[in-house]
Amino acid sequence: MNYDIFSIKNDDDFFKLCMDVFRHQAKNCMPYCEWINLLNINIKDIKKIEEIPFLPIELFKSKKVYCHNKKEQIIFSSSSTTGAGQSFHYVANLALYEKSFTAAFDLFYGKPDNYAILGLLPSYLERKGSSLIYMVNSLINQSNKEYSGFFLHNYDKLYETLCELKNRNIPTVLIGVTYALLNFVEKYSVDFPELTVMETGGMKGRREEISRAGLHEILCCGFGVRYIHSEYGMTELLSQAYSKGNGKFLCPAWMKIFVRDIHNPFKISARNASGAINIIDLANRNSCSFIATHDLGKIDDDCRFEILGRLTASDIRGCNLLVQ
Repeated sequence: MNYDIFSIKNDDDFFKLCMDVFRHQAKNCMPYCEWINLLNINIKDIKKIEEIPFLPIELFKSKKVYCHNKKEQIIFSSSSTTGAGQSFHYVANLALYEKSFTAAFDLFYGKPDNYAILGLLPSYLERKGSSLIYMVNSLINQSNKEYSGFFLHNYDKLYETLCELKNRNIPTVLIGVTYALLNFVEKYSVDFPELTVMETGGMKGRREEISRAGLHEILCCGFGVRYIHSEYGMTELLSQAYSKGNGKFLCPAWMKIFVRDIHNPFKISARNASGAINIIDLANRNSCSFIATHDLGKIDDDCRFEILGRLTASDIRGCNLLVQ
């Protein structure tokens, strides 16, 4: 089977590769096979992408979601700060992950060596197994700038570095977890309009949740920028979507988002209707590419999606048969 996901040019290319990946994983990924059998679905009856069953994301916590005959090269794990347990992603081919995140960064921002890349990701650095840290560390190394690097809790050093980069007119990307970015701008204000500030997600139990609009307003004021960028990814994925402002995300060609009806998890909703997010990530060729998440969102007519919140515990219990 040809897995050249980076040569996808159009919907027909995506469809052909997607159906090949589905048939392969339906036979070789045991948790996915179990899920399909539980749903009483015949693989041969699946003719459209919208008919493909999506694996509940909880299965990455309790099952080894893997379909390769060789031992994994690395195991990525999620944080467990919410008390819901850790997810584990068994990765057979690190080179594929590296190519996926590098190609996506190139697509949305250009080559990493065009930038100084700064990472403010303390909660991720303080544990092992973070796929985000692996990605940002690789981008830092590719940037090949002396100023690039991680800043754990050293906000003073980060402030000095940002000021130096601004004075030297060096294009800069600051990738940070939300609560740490907020902590920084509570202590420092930087007027750096050319800076790209990219937040990577929620508060992780560190601070009170606030709306995206409120968060971005605070960060825009603190960094002196017009927009806040965002990265959408997770332990269970090997690809990322990016937003360059207003919380509207776009995917690379090998990744697609669908919205499912929260009352009927096997029904795909129409554009502009809110529901739960399903993800196809063809970089997940050795685990499962078809994942039903707990994120709520919607897709607009331009294929941009936004995240509106999370499913409640009762919604999750009602939708996922295999994890009962």
